[in-house]
Amino acid sequence: KNKRILLVEDHPLNTEIAKRVLEKKKMIVYTAENGKVAVEKFKGSDLYFFDAVLMDIRMPEMDGLEATRVIRNLPREDAATVPILAMTANAYDEDVQMSKEAGMDMHLSKPIEADKVYEGLSMMLKKSEKELQIHKKYDTLL
Repeated sequence: KNKRILLVEDHPLNTEIAKRVLEKKKMIVYTAENGKVAVEKFKGSDLYFFDAVLMDIRMPEMDGLEATRVIRNLPREDAATVPILAMTANAYDEDVQMSKEAGMDMHLSKPIEADKVYEGLSMMLKKSEKELQIHKKYDTLL
């Protein structure tokens, strides 16, 4: 509830379906039609603005793997920790491995299944919040 999700998807129908699935659980959805736009939106956002990114893999301009690599290498502390979940029809072991190597935290298969999206986001958001709390606690000790 009230989590800000960056949904990166080039197909308008897939965008609308995923957006509705997320909004059903009261998430706030921001969209980007390709990886290049997603990188710009992430770069232009406040630190820790996005709680998670749902990233398609195959897109024009910049694919999801490259966009993930760019985000992970941005010089801001949330870039390394924001959960990035792949959403793709490519579900072979090598596709999952490429997603992980690019810096994605989880691989969700298309067509998306609402329960799997909720479960994946819940797991990643809990992990991310725990890491953020540890980071803040460490900073106050310094």
